[in-house]
Amino acid sequence: MKALIVVDIQNDFLPGGTLAVPEGDQIIPIVNNLMDRFDLVVATQDWHPADHGSFASNHKGKTPGEQILLYGFDQILWPDHCIQNSAGAKFSKELKVSQIDKIFQKGTDILIDSYSGFFDNGKKKDTGLNEYLKANNVDVVFIVGLATDYCVKFTALDAAQLGYRTFVIQDATRAVNLREGDFEKSLKEMKSEGIGIFKSDEIL
Repeated sequence: MKALIVVDIQNDFLPGGTLAVPEGDQIIPIVNNLMDRFDLVVATQDWHPADHGSFASNHKGKTPGEQILLYGFDQILWPDHCIQNSAGAKFSKELKVSQIDKIFQKGTDILIDSYSGFFDNGKKKDTGLNEYLKANNVDVVFIVGLATDYCVKFTALDAAQLGYRTFVIQDATRAVNLREGDFEKSLKEMKSEGIGIFKSDEIL
């Protein structure tokens, strides 16, 4: 069975948000159309406490984009974003949320960030996504959402490592691009791990 994984299409990652992904809103019509083609649709939702360790504001003298060591793990510092129960953490009003069968929240532990929809960055805790997909006999996943070079990429890499046939729909994602070329680099990295990269018109 095939499933669509919709990654973090939340207000803070869209234009006007605190961690806006350039052109992030442009993928929403594509994602909505894709949802109709899948029997199972799941979504991930960044869901941080206000004192999360990945926020630059919680480290004196630090600014977004800097990198620190956070409880033993390399951590890029971000602007405050997707704080639990805030408007920024909500899914876009343009997203067909009614089509989503189940939502998996991540980034809830203040001590470690969670880019992947499956695990935190240290793989100490899982979100329950893998168990849910297995229970629904899913063996193929297609991944869309924000952002290509972080949460989409790490969700895809984990899916492939867990044994799913994994595909990313390139034009249904957008990248943060902290460094020029991060988008292309992330696609190359995913391809090297056997992840297929498709365009939406090949699916639709």
